[in-house]
Amino acid sequence: MGSSRLSDLLLLGQGSDLKSERGVSCTGELPESSDPDLVKRAFAAKAALGNRAMVLGHHYQRDEVIQFADITGDSFKLAQAAEENTTAEFIFFCGVHFMAESADILTTPNQKVILPDLAAGCSMADMATAKQVDDCWDALEKIGVASKTVPITYMNSSAAIKAFTGKNGGAVCTSSNATRAMNWAFDKGEKVLFLPDQHLGRNTAVLNLGLTLEDCVIWNPWKTNGGLSDEEIQRAKVILWRGHCSVHGRFTTENVNQMRSKVPGIKILVHPECQHEVVSIADVVGSTEMIIRTIENSPIGSKWAIGTELNLVQRLAKNFPDREIHFLDKTVCYCSTMNRIDLPHLVWAMESLVEGRLVNQISVDSEIAKYAKVALERMLALP
Repeated sequence: MGSSRLSDLLLLGQGSDLKSERGVSCTGELPESSDPDLVKRAFAAKAALGNRAMVLGHHYQRDEVIQFADITGDSFKLAQAAEENTTAEFIFFCGVHFMAESADILTTPNQKVILPDLAAGCSMADMATAKQVDDCWDALEKIGVASKTVPITYMNSSAAIKAFTGKNGGAVCTSSNATRAMNWAFDKGEKVLFLPDQHLGRNTAVLNLGLTLEDCVIWNPWKTNGGLSDEEIQRAKVILWRGHCSVHGRFTTENVNQMRSKVPGIKILVHPECQHEVVSIADVVGSTEMIIRTIENSPIGSKWAIGTELNLVQRLAKNFPDREIHFLDKTVCYCSTMNRIDLPHLVWAMESLVEGRLVNQISVDSEIAKYAKVALERMLALP
């Protein structure tokens, strides 16, 4: 890695051999685009498409992709943008598969959503399949608690899971409105089934709603009855699905304690997908948009260690050089699926469309889309 201040900050406490304690060298630098003319080609293709196309870019995307986004944001903001723009014929979604599905559901039938690389998925979303969730609901019905349970699914879930949620009286949420969604659910029922991120569900219930850890149980889809007794399910107020984010789940209390010992006066800013133990000792907890606002509004010279995806942390460090910004984890790695959307894929998708070829369209089955849209619109209607 180079000797830049940002690189030094990202590697704080990592050692001169640039290797993590797990023996993996990870420099925190993405390779250059393979074709030096790609940026020029991307600008040309985007100009040729004009108002016919809109590019949405999630905050976790690479800078080489973000520079072409008409709108940047977290999954909630981008879902709103997709619904509000009824004129763009094509929407390039620079994010992951579940986000593109939501965009397809919320846009008009005449609009087409394109995911530049179909391999851009989400490991968390894959941790809850439609069959597993249906089996869980059947078990809750057998126990007699389904009728008083309201499902809430995180945006990081498949269209099929969103459809299940809409069909059974629930709503979608994002990290920015999870508290509102869970309060809404408790106004409608006695229990919440929270899918698929156990950490966001637990942190929201305990830190924001005042519930206790004992009020929450974890449903393990690989075990009979979720690995729970009927009594445990009946007693619980929140049933958490056994899922997590592979990026945010890596941050530990050890990371926090080491950062505080190395940098006096530093504040810890983390995403609510982090483990409860980490969130509990952080100084500030918030969604991706809140993380950005927190840094924007922070005093010059303030020191921050941020626990979220590295692309965003690097961008904040670059945009706010008068703050001292560190990556919370000692091992510097990116979300592998988010980073599948690179400039070569985006250029290929845009140039193909310029040539009259529609590639990588995301199209959700109409029956699934109908109920998924119910759940998404409930989310968008939350106060």
